[in-house]
Amino acid sequence: MKYPIGIQSFEKLVTEGYCYVDKTEQIYQLTHDGTIYFLSRPRRFGKSLLVSTLKNYFLGKKELFKGLAIERLETEWAEYPVFHIDFNGSNFTTSGTLEKKLDGYIATWEDQYGKSTYLTDMGDRFAYVLKQAHEQSGKRCVVLIDEYDKPILDVLDTGIKDERQEQLLEDRNREVLKGFYSVFKAADDDLQFVLLTGVTKFSQVSVFSGFNQPADISMDSRYEALCGVTQAELEHYFSESIQEMAEKEGITTDEMTIRLKRQYDGYHFSKNMTDVYNPFSLLNAFATQDVQDYWFRSGTPSYLIRLLAHTDENLDELTGKYYDPQEFVDYKASVEKPLPMIYQSGYLTIKDYKPRRGTFLLDFPNNEVKKGFVSLVASDYLKPKRESVNSWIQDVIDALEGGETEKLRKLFTSFLADIPYTMRRKEDERERERYFHYTFYLIFRLVSVYTVYTEKEQSEGRVDCIVETPDYIYIFEFKLDGTADEALRQIEEKGYARPYESDERAIYKIGASFSSQTGTISDWKTMKD
Repeated sequence: MKYPIGIQSFEKLVTEGYCYVDKTEQIYQLTHDGTIYFLSRPRRFGKSLLVSTLKNYFLGKKELFKGLAIERLETEWAEYPVFHIDFNGSNFTTSGTLEKKLDGYIATWEDQYGKSTYLTDMGDRFAYVLKQAHEQSGKRCVVLIDEYDKPILDVLDTGIKDERQEQLLEDRNREVLKGFYSVFKAADDDLQFVLLTGVTKFSQVSVFSGFNQPADISMDSRYEALCGVTQAELEHYFSESIQEMAEKEGITTDEMTIRLKRQYDGYHFSKNMTDVYNPFSLLNAFATQDVQDYWFRSGTPSYLIRLLAHTDENLDELTGKYYDPQEFVDYKASVEKPLPMIYQSGYLTIKDYKPRRGTFLLDFPNNEVKKGFVSLVASDYLKPKRESVNSWIQDVIDALEGGETEKLRKLFTSFLADIPYTMRRKEDERERERYFHYTFYLIFRLVSVYTVYTEKEQSEGRVDCIVETPDYIYIFEFKLDGTADEALRQIEEKGYARPYESDERAIYKIGASFSSQTGTISDWKTMKD
C-alpha cells in the first residue's frame, strides 16, 4: 500500500495509486448545504488535501472520482471558475510579503478574466475578477483559501514591526486580510461556494468582520470526520497495515490497535465524541512500521510557547477542566487567553460533553501530544541546564519500572537542582506554592507513560501524585519547606493507600520535602507495603 504522506494534491494521490480515505460523501453534502464555510483543524490534519479535492470536484473532473461515494451522488459535474489561494509555504515575517502574495494571485486572475482600468485596492480588484468570471462562464465562482490565518500566526506576538507603517506587522497583516476578505460580502451574487481553512478562528472583530460570517463547521457533527481518520475508517482501510505492524512487533492485532489508539487517536470535534486519529502520524507509523511521535516532531508550536509565556495560567490550570464553547472556540485567541489557540492547534481536544450545562472537558488527545507538548512547556518553564529532558524522562521510567526509589530520589534531586535560581525566585508565598505545585505537575506529566494521577481526589483528601506501573504503585506526597515525615504521616492518616489494599502490586509510599531556598529535594523517605 502507498501512503500519501505529505501529498496534498488529490489528483496526484488518485492517479498515482495512493491510499485515499473516501470523504467525498461528506464533501457532496457540504457543497450542497451552504455557501460560505470556515473549518478549523490542527496542522497536518488533511486540510490542504480537502481543499484540493474540492478544487477538482468544482472543476468537474469526474474521472478522478471514479469508484468514490460522490460518483453515485453527483449527476451534473458542472465546471465552475475556481480561485484557489494557498498561504502554505510562505514566510510572512517580512513586511510586504502578504501584499505581494495576494497581488500575485490577483494579477494572474486578471490576465485570465480581465483587469479593471481604475480599481487599485486588492479587495476591489478581486471582486471585479469574480464578477468577470461569473459573466464569462455563466457559473458562479468557487473560492478556496487554505491556511487563511498563517500570515497572522507567523508574526503573532513576535513584536516585528512593519517597516513601512508605524504599526506591528501582526496588525498590518490583519488589516490586509480583513480588507481582502471583505470582498465576499460585495461579491455575494457571484459566489457559488467559499471555504476558508486554518488552525485557529480569530474573533469577529478581526479578519472576519468585513464580510458575511461564514458557517463555522469546526464543531459541526455532520463534518467532524471531514479531516482525519475514524476508527471505522482505520479498520476498513488499514487492517492489513495493522496486521503487518503487529507481526513485526510480535503482538496480536488487537494489541497493536490499542497501541495506535493510545498514541494517535483521541481527537473529538463535536458533541458526538466520534474518535478521530491524527492522519499524519498514523500514515507515518504504517509507512515505517514504527510507533513514534511524528506529528509533534514535524513542527514546533513556537507561537503557543510565546502565548503561554504571557499568561498567568499554567498548563495544569487549563487542562482537565470543563469549558463553555465560547471560551475555547468563539472567544478571541490572544496572548491574555491562550486556551483557544491551544485547543484549535490540536494540543488539547474535547474529552467529554455535559449536555445539561453545555460544557466540554478539554485535555490532551493522546500520548504523542501529551508527551511532546508537556516536554516543550517544561523545558521552557523550568529551563533546566541539561540538554535532553527526554533522556531524564527515560531514566525515571526505568526507575519506576524497577521499583528503585533511591534512584528516583537522585533523579528528582538532580533535575530540580538544574533549574536556574531565577526561575524559582518567588517573593510571594502564594507564588512559591504555585511554582512548587506546577513544577511537580510538569514532572509527573512528563513521565506519564504509565497511569499517573496528580492531585487525585479521595474520600479523605487530595493525593499529590499516584503512579501505577504493572508491578508497583507509588504514592507521593510533597511538602514545601516541610519534612518527609510530615508527608508520610499525611499519607497514613488520610488513608491514601486504602483503595489499593486488595491490589497485588507492591506499594511504595514516598514522602518528600521541597526546599524553596535550594530549589530541590531536601528530605525523602520511603515506606513499602
